Amino acid sequence: MKTALLATSILSLSASGALGAYQLAKEYSGQSFFDDWEFYGAPDLTTDGDVNWVTEANATAEHLAYVNGAGHAIIKVDNSTDVPYPDKRDTVRITTEDTFPLGSVFIIDAYHLPYGCSVWPSFWTKGPNWPDGGEIDIIETINLMKTNQYALHTGGTDCLASSSAKQTGQLGNTNCSSPTGGQAGCTVTESSDSSVGLAFAAAGGGVYATQFDTSGINIWFWNRADIPSDISSGANSVDPSTWGEPSAAYPSSSCNISEYFVPQQLVLDITLCGNWAGDPTIYASTCPVNGTPNANTCYYNNVINTNGSNYDTAYFEVSYVKAFTTNGSVAATNVTNSSTTSTSASGSASGSAASSTNTASAGSGGAAGNTSGAVSAFWHKAEVYVGAAVLTLAAWTMM
Repeated sequence: MKTALLATSILSLSASGALGAYQLAKEYSGQSFFDDWEFYGAPDLTTDGDVNWVTEANATAEHLAYVNGAGHAIIKVDNSTDVPYPDKRDTVRITTEDTFPLGSVFIIDAYHLPYGCSVWPSFWTKGPNWPDGGEIDIIETINLMKTNQYALHTGGTDCLASSSAKQTGQLGNTNCSSPTGGQAGCTVTESSDSSVGLAFAAAGGGVYATQFDTSGINIWFWNRADIPSDISSGANSVDPSTWGEPSAAYPSSSCNISEYFVPQQLVLDITLCGNWAGDPTIYASTCPVNGTPNANTCYYNNVINTNGSNYDTAYFEVSYVKAFTTNGSVAATNVTNSSTTSTSASGSASGSAASSTNTASAGSGGAAGNTSGAVSAFWHKAEVYVGAAVLTLAAWTMM
């Protein structure tokens, strides 16, 4: 009898997936937005960023993470403190306590994304042991870049982005593999010129949606006027098959998603300068420089010895983050997420930054900001996690 029931359940789930239906599993919104996120509470050693990612208590006390009068979550950089040399500036990184399985859709509705010289915001997903568990960069930009950049990062050697994938974005690097000291991941540049920055805010913001499934990983972007009805209506189910061509498409035909990706946590963060935004050549491509740009230009020109008002635009304003799954439930809860980073890993990253930057720039061939953008994901996530992920496994017992 249980065998028959199990077969029926599998057929039902398969049919649901075939129809493109995903059910609401988790919503982060309103006054309870921050309830199920972990605050990092440590300096950014992952990218050599010039920030302290503060604890929840400090984020609340410093008004860096809160819900505004419109019911939107604000996550921001400290824009009111005169930071002396050699200190860092306070900001926030948060990670979901839940993990979400293959067969998920992640949606973020935002009215404002952080931007400005030295500013490096991200909305991304991760497994517990980078890069082997996979990573999806959904929103990632630096300084005054005009368009968003998408990327995948995996272990192994044979996960590739397909040059024949149907997508509206521009393909950059095609090798998704990101072993320590290696490739920068496979990148796609968004085609919309209002996907980030001032133009995004002026358009009333918009929505990013990510389908994370065995068939592939697809990412869409819409400005507010173009959001699909199943999303804008607030329905408890969504159907990506009705959304049209994605901005970025990574089909399983060129990368075995089931092999390279485990259940993912969602991350929102802002860092400053670091190995991508602070790279002298990349920084100078969109931001003013007094004299010859060098490794300290980003830090000296922005992070310290100001009252912080240059970070007035360095904030997320998020209406909600939602996760949908094929069965309406999450994979596991309370996955250990350490805020401790290996100093040796950080040192290795810093030591090889220049060579990786040059490799990425040669491979993508776009405008200066987006060309070197492929470097970001490797430095952004080159971290060592202490502790083990705790996953819940289910098994059938025949009676």
